[in-house]
Amino acid sequence: MHTALSAVHTRDGLTVKGYRGDRSALLAFDLAESLTAGLAGFAIRVKPPKGAAYWLPNRLSFATAYTSKTTAKDRVWTDSVAAPFQKFHWVHFPASVPPGVFTYEVTAMYHGASGLKKGPTVATQLDLQADGFANLEYGFTRGYMSSQAYATRFKNADVRPGKTLDFDIKPYEERWAWLGGHGREIIKTFVADCLAAAQSSANVSVDVFAYDLDAPDLLADLAKLKNKLRVFIDDSDGHTKAGALEPVAGRRLADAGAAVRYGHFRRYAHQKVMILRRNGVPVAAISGSANFSVRGLYVQANNVLRWNDATVAGWFGQAFDLAFASGVEKPGDKFSGTEPFKKSALAKAWLDVPPLDLPTAKLSFAPHTDGKISLDLVSQELAAADSSVLFAVMELGGSGATLKRLREVAADPGIYSYGITQKTSGDISLYKPGSNRGVLVPFAALSQQVPANFRKETAGGQGQVIHHKFIVVDFNDTNPVVFAGSSNLAELAEQENNDNLFALYDRNVATAYAIEALRLVDHNHFRAALTQATAAKPLRLQGPKPDGKAAPWWQRYYDRDDLRCRERTLFVR
Repeated sequence: MHTALSAVHTRDGLTVKGYRGDRSALLAFDLAESLTAGLAGFAIRVKPPKGAAYWLPNRLSFATAYTSKTTAKDRVWTDSVAAPFQKFHWVHFPASVPPGVFTYEVTAMYHGASGLKKGPTVATQLDLQADGFANLEYGFTRGYMSSQAYATRFKNADVRPGKTLDFDIKPYEERWAWLGGHGREIIKTFVADCLAAAQSSANVSVDVFAYDLDAPDLLADLAKLKNKLRVFIDDSDGHTKAGALEPVAGRRLADAGAAVRYGHFRRYAHQKVMILRRNGVPVAAISGSANFSVRGLYVQANNVLRWNDATVAGWFGQAFDLAFASGVEKPGDKFSGTEPFKKSALAKAWLDVPPLDLPTAKLSFAPHTDGKISLDLVSQELAAADSSVLFAVMELGGSGATLKRLREVAADPGIYSYGITQKTSGDISLYKPGSNRGVLVPFAALSQQVPANFRKETAGGQGQVIHHKFIVVDFNDTNPVVFAGSSNLAELAEQENNDNLFALYDRNVATAYAIEALRLVDHNHFRAALTQATAAKPLRLQGPKPDGKAAPWWQRYYDRDDLRCRERTLFVR
């Protein structure tokens, strides 16, 4: 198994630590404070497993001042050797990740009399391919439709021609593959494996829990399973109103021979799960936050897990059987499965995952008779955090102690907190980009009073973009844990929705999820700042002589009362 992080390397006062995520890398730097005079930033040179080395580019430079009126075509990228990164960490998310080792060289850059000059250089190596557990694969969608990269590469092309299931998908496949990333690949591969198994054996069947269901390529493949497929589809109000595609998808699968049932529990049938069975026995499953929809895979930031374990798949199978047995044949008919599910053994406590080529883990299924059955454990781990809490959670305004703690963790001077959400409620006041406490970026900042130049680069249509529901506690400490799944982590929702939530106690997994949080926070923080930049206060790199009374950019990284100082020391330890 590959380790999630490289060894720490130090040379001439510069320290670099590399962390491997899901086909991505986090590079953290530290520099002796005595070497900060004239520091211009850090340049990063990458040598991929195949091909020539190149400098990672920076969106900012010393020469160009960006404002909210700057168009996408005017936003140029500059190699970091000429426009070094003025921060002490950087996330690299390559467009493609071949097998093998990526070599990263980090160089401290300084202002000199005749331009930039190089200081110490430290190299580290990382294998960015997903590692390590034979019975667990995890990955993320890119969530970058709202990005300059998508605008440059695909000219902000739509991800579908309209709200319909009937269109030629070939023109969309390249952009779907780029946007869907590893998360989409896991789902597509699982469905392909199910089809291959069904074609080779009469004793194979597949079950699908679907909330949103409108991805035409997935629907076409699922329909090929014919009478070997059972589907349970959410029929809450949003999925039964005029124009909803879920009833259309359900009818098409039923016409192909599948057994289709509907229901919404007290509020939502919110799981996003597929289960492969042999001789009726579950042998593998996928879960996560990603809906089987165009928006879920290609617009939203989501995570997907594949469990190649009969015990875990068996629990998902039990959850499906309970829901399906109470399901109705017509969307909107009375569903009676909420209370039977709550009273089942499956929903009464956390289930311990057997460690057979799997990390130490627990799994929980809702709805519960009391939301604390699942969320007390999350709250306890948050309360016991030693060093950091990183997260991407769709909404923080829900009920219960877990979300309350996330709203308040920025006030804890001993915890480095860094997170992103789709939107915040009015009681969140301590989280501000640049705060000395914690950082939380609401995606809604990109959709409020957005200049015309950004409107085409915002959200890919109406609805959630930050759709994750995960929390990482102490990702690089002694006892890291990740909580994730389809659950929105609100106590009332855990009593009303059919959902799943897992806890993974593993450094590799925690690191991957932590990097995902950092990636999304940094990306959307930059975009929010750009939409608000003015000619008087543009975005650009700080030169050798800071404007006015501004302090050197690096100074806050050495102020012990500043969040950035905690970040600098935490990430390289």
